[in-house]
Amino acid sequence: MEWIRFAYLVLGALMRPGNAHVSGPDTVLNCCEGDILLLLDSSGSVSSYEFLRLLHFLSELLRPFSLGYGHVRVGLLQVGTEPHLEFGLDAYNSQTDLQGALLRTRQLQGDTNTEAALRQVQGVLTKAGGETKLPKVLLWLTDGVQPGNVNKLMAELRREGVVVLAVSTGHGNYQVLRNSVTPPIESHLHFVDIDDISIITDDLREAIIELIRAERLLVTQVTSSRAVLQWRPVLSTSTGYYHLRYTPVGKAEGGDPQDDASSQYLPGDSSWVELTNLHPETTYAAFLTPEYNQEYLNTLTVSFTTLPDVLSPAVVLVSESGLDRVRVSWGPLQPNRIQRYRVEYGAIPSGQVQIVSLRGDINSTLLTGLQPGTQYLVTVSALYSTGTEKAMSARICTQEMRPALNDLQLIPVGRDTVQVEWHCQEEGLRGYWLNWQKSDTQSSSPLASSTLYLPPGSFSASLTRLAPSTRVCVSPVYNSGRGNGLCCTTHTHTAYRGNQ
Repeated sequence: MEWIRFAYLVLGALMRPGNAHVSGPDTVLNCCEGDILLLLDSSGSVSSYEFLRLLHFLSELLRPFSLGYGHVRVGLLQVGTEPHLEFGLDAYNSQTDLQGALLRTRQLQGDTNTEAALRQVQGVLTKAGGETKLPKVLLWLTDGVQPGNVNKLMAELRREGVVVLAVSTGHGNYQVLRNSVTPPIESHLHFVDIDDISIITDDLREAIIELIRAERLLVTQVTSSRAVLQWRPVLSTSTGYYHLRYTPVGKAEGGDPQDDASSQYLPGDSSWVELTNLHPETTYAAFLTPEYNQEYLNTLTVSFTTLPDVLSPAVVLVSESGLDRVRVSWGPLQPNRIQRYRVEYGAIPSGQVQIVSLRGDINSTLLTGLQPGTQYLVTVSALYSTGTEKAMSARICTQEMRPALNDLQLIPVGRDTVQVEWHCQEEGLRGYWLNWQKSDTQSSSPLASSTLYLPPGSFSASLTRLAPSTRVCVSPVYNSGRGNGLCCTTHTHTAYRGNQ
């Protein structure tokens, strides 16, 4: 047992923080929120020296993170003949406790039963308490010897939202490891000699940070004059309040701090706020400070740029088009800036111009008394309170009059032939479509459908080889489509007048 005591003395020397701060760099402290489960190969194929080096590597890798609920939760599952959960995700809330737990971890030895360990991983990560939407990371550390049939279990974990990363210290099966990790492979899969493992610490930590980084202050719904800030609440009404400051970046870096700077206090249970009266195309810096008298909480910061100013009318829309009317709408609606709208419309090319005046809080009007099948030019003008004016024009069309067929007759002129005659108003007419079914002995189908297009001015057609009861339809055709047609059914030696 002397060698075991010696080994842990070596591990203690490797992991002793000395004069360094256990908490690590400030840039990492408050950056992240999520669950990290360490899957550590603790089987007999890993030498005691390698095992100690892996623990030291994990110690340095995790040292900078803030731990506990609302930050990073860390668990350790060892792989051996039977998996062993060294500590769960809720076990430690401080770096001191976590580092001590790593120092006390003992190697299992035995077989490399990774498959059994992965089945336990599913229970630890996918059924973990807390916020289910938080990122979950599995970091697999192995010597690559006989990993087993793990690809199916790893794929199940990935489907459940777990991000898999791997570090191999031996010459393991590259394809198995590659298929196990979550892309991108170049940052989530590392092969390294155990003596050089420290060289991947920073890169692997950065990859983990990118996966569990907590966007503490989010900016949404940005327009030219508004933006919404959202954050994950860390206070309550009884424990404190938030102090919010925001200002154009130029003012934040220099100039008069009172000019264009804004400040407000928000209740402790707040999780969002809407900023209004912002300047268009301006970059703002926002600072949200949780004020809590029992401990210091980091100020959350974010910068964003408002969109260019959009002056109404920026778009003109047409709806409810009819024979003599059309609805015209425009946007965006800006009642605080616009005094009134003026809508002008006239038939193209030289129709009389009509004018409609509307209040600044109205963005739609129905134009009536228009001519059917006519193109109009509509201009919407906005008069701003500053005295400026902006206009936008659009072409609109009323629906075309499409008179229905007046009359349809089928006059038998033989055993299977009829004369089709009809009447229709000719104005705007482009032609006629005839549809019928005729008897065809060449076809395997007893009835075959036929169509015929006739030019304007045609008022009759002769149809032959018709079945005893053939339905014949005639429809007028206009520029905007078909008008209402009529249909009749043939009967031998009988003439019929059609109805709509």
